[in-house]
Amino acid sequence: MYLDLLQGLITESGIYNLSIKAIVMLIIAGVLIYLAIKKNYEPLLLLPIGIGMILCNLPMAGLMDEGGLLYYIYKGVDIGLYPPLVFLGVGAMTDFGPLIANPKSIILGASAQIGIFFTFISAHFLNFSLADAASTSIIGGADGPTAIFLTSRLSPHLLGAVAIAAYSYMALVPIIQPPIMRLLTTPEERKIQMVQLREVSKLEKILFALTVMILGILVIPSAGALLGSLMLGNLLKESGVTERLAETARNSLIDIVTIFLGLSIGAKARGELFLTWQTLLIISLGLVAFAVGTVSGILFARLMNKMSSTQINPLIGSAGVSAVPMAARVSQKVGQEANPGNYLLMHAMGPNVAGVLGSAIAAGVLLTLVG
Repeated sequence: MYLDLLQGLITESGIYNLSIKAIVMLIIAGVLIYLAIKKNYEPLLLLPIGIGMILCNLPMAGLMDEGGLLYYIYKGVDIGLYPPLVFLGVGAMTDFGPLIANPKSIILGASAQIGIFFTFISAHFLNFSLADAASTSIIGGADGPTAIFLTSRLSPHLLGAVAIAAYSYMALVPIIQPPIMRLLTTPEERKIQMVQLREVSKLEKILFALTVMILGILVIPSAGALLGSLMLGNLLKESGVTERLAETARNSLIDIVTIFLGLSIGAKARGELFLTWQTLLIISLGLVAFAVGTVSGILFARLMNKMSSTQINPLIGSAGVSAVPMAARVSQKVGQEANPGNYLLMHAMGPNVAGVLGSAIAAGVLLTLVG
């Protein structure tokens, strides 16, 4: 009798039921946690993602089963709540002044989205379904919340791979982009100094947010949740009369949502779903999308110089991806390497915030076409 009880206790333990795939996922989770703590790579997200991966791959705990803790936390992704809330906080932190002061930045932000649509076509050519191709291609926007928003609607089974790839490439912007930037520009182009941007009034910023919200949703209704939340957050900041709400949105609210979002992403990275050849292909295609977006932004900046007497430094074109503000900082860093007197940060913020808008609109277009 006691032996039967002991045997039952052993066979029902997590250790007894630990599979090879689960062990591999625990190792991957450990790598993400290491990168977050030791290398400071997107720690606010990689740490919760790593913990979520550990919790969902520990057998017999049932945390992602109906009634489990992660099952309920994941509902925020399932119903599409977390990404718009993150956009609300991002909007409360974003200054659209550089974009308004230099409207040409919109072209650079839009051109960087070419990587998304190039990869969408490529993935479908590789026998991905339209939904899976769209979810994979959105990695190229380097915008984690947008990738989660689209993938949770079109291909929930790919959420773990897509989200981890998106946030990993966001963290690796300082490593991935500089070689591409140096390859596609001449030393003389990298030395170009740009004139100081004009000061943008409070009224212009308020009207910009309202105009983008209304026109954007009228043109691409499926992007309404992201654009509406982004511009609401920005209006809380720019109106000057809701600073308490803006402070909550960009601090407490976004921090709470980030914890839940990270755990939810990790909870979808179960070994049987994550450890497939398709996952490796998704990660590879995501890198292609990100690289093509960077290339497109730089080449369009060079093309604009051919067509205008006012020269821009083509390095700011690489900031057209949506990794705010890291991509803009990389433009500044590479520019100063070529010319220590170069100050490109505010100029690069124009394409950078345009990229946030561009990736949200691209997600809306894909959702409309495929969903």
